[in-house]
Amino acid sequence: MDKNRTIYEIFGTDAHEMTKALMEAADIAEQIPRGASIALKPNLILAASPEGGATTHAGVLSGCIEYLQCKGFTDISIIESSWYGEGTQRSMKACGYDKVCAEYGVRFYDLKKDKTRRVKTAMRPMDIACRALDADYLIDMPVLKGHCQTAMTCALKNLKGCIPDHEKRQFHSDGLIEPIAALAAALTPDLVIVDSICGDLDYEEGGNPVQTNRMMLGTDPVQMDAYGCQLMGLDLEDVPYIELAEEWGAGSTELADEDIVRLNEPAFAAEYPQPSGKVKRLLRNVNADSACSACFAALVRALHQADEEGLRIGGPISIGQGYREKAPEGLGVGRCCQSAERNVYGCPPTASAILQQLRDETE
Repeated sequence: MDKNRTIYEIFGTDAHEMTKALMEAADIAEQIPRGASIALKPNLILAASPEGGATTHAGVLSGCIEYLQCKGFTDISIIESSWYGEGTQRSMKACGYDKVCAEYGVRFYDLKKDKTRRVKTAMRPMDIACRALDADYLIDMPVLKGHCQTAMTCALKNLKGCIPDHEKRQFHSDGLIEPIAALAAALTPDLVIVDSICGDLDYEEGGNPVQTNRMMLGTDPVQMDAYGCQLMGLDLEDVPYIELAEEWGAGSTELADEDIVRLNEPAFAAEYPQPSGKVKRLLRNVNADSACSACFAALVRALHQADEEGLRIGGPISIGQGYREKAPEGLGVGRCCQSAERNVYGCPPTASAILQQLRDETE
């Protein structure tokens, strides 16, 4: 068994103890140089409780920190930035990370405020946060969940929190796929701990969590994402940045049965639930071209509520930076689509404003 290709898997509900067990099984302390600076990068997309299926449970961080401190490591920090339009400090408090920092004496760094360094990547030069680049040992702590634009998000896409907001906007202009893969090859984490306790299988912002009570640990983010695809019933072709990241040197998609080491057995059927496809159905009339996450999320929230209210959305809806110089038919969402026949203005607009427009159009 090649330990560098091993994914350790555990089932349960206690994120703190599960994380410690995974790290002990993989003997992670022996892989980290003495005196190394260690940075933990969770998924803190927005100010929402982890129980909603969008953000990394605080227990994953506390379990990791406790394990590391017990092994003699002291230079530990948490680094992250929420998505464009959300305050990182507000998000970290909503997820309980402030309490973890206080209990274990660990600093939290908002990467929106960090210095950046321009790095050459396989796609183009990118600005990346210095605290992520300069950490001796980077631990990626994503949530395995669905994504309304890329089908799935896990280890590779989670690194997007290590870039400034202007790069996040540019990622969407570039179509997400290539920049995600390029960033992963330029900023490859040393360790990946996946929180799959209750990820939302359809939508990155959560709201419809699916209890799977599972966590995984591995050292190859590409392999981890390939395994995530298997669990969610997706083909690699459904998440094209994974194979592109492999092509550009971020890791390998190779995954054999013997690579998976289970520390225990689940107390429920081992079959992983499948995405419901609800978000895909809600977006059937939407034409998106380089839409930013915050704007797109507001539209999905509005469409979800409209569906709950039984509103019939018939005409086309356009969204994204690709419509800046165009005048699309139907409804345009956001400042970039202000030349549409009808428009909900904002950068991003609120879900409430979009929902009200949808109500007005169906009355």
